[in-house]
Amino acid sequence: MKMTHESDLSRIGISLPKNLLDKFDTILEYRGYSSRSEGIRDAIRSYITYYQWMSDVEGERQGVITMVYDHEQRGLLQVLTEIQHEHLDIIQSSLHAHVTHDKCLEIILVRGDAGKIKKIAESLMAQKGVDSVKLTTIPIEE
Repeated sequence: MKMTHESDLSRIGISLPKNLLDKFDTILEYRGYSSRSEGIRDAIRSYITYYQWMSDVEGERQGVITMVYDHEQRGLLQVLTEIQHEHLDIIQSSLHAHVTHDKCLEIILVRGDAGKIKKIAESLMAQKGVDSVKLTTIPIEE
C-alpha cells in the first residue's frame, strides 16, 4: 500500500466569484504567502482541523453559534427560522444584528446534546446565502 504524503501534489481547478478571490488575494499578500496554492493549502488544513474539532465534540454542551448571512438571499430568512424552530429544545436564545444593508449577524445560544448542536450548525452552514457559521462550545460540568 502506497503512503500519500503532502509532497505528492495533485492539480485541481476551481471557480470562485471575483470578489471572493480578491479578498483572498488581499489576505495572502498581507500574510506574506508566496502563492495562492500555499494559501489554499493552509486554508484547507484549517478547514480540516476545524471539522475534526467539531467531530470530537460530544456529550452535553453549552455554546454559541455565530452566523453571518445575506438577508437579501431569496427564501433564506424563512429557512433559517424553520431550522431554529425545529430545535427549540436546544436553542435558548438568539440575538440578531443588522451589520450592513445586506448582511446580518445572528448569535444563537444553545445547550444540549453535542450531536444535535452540531446538526443545527451544519444545517445553517449548508444554506445558500450564509457566509459563515462558527460553533463554539464548552462541556457542561455537573
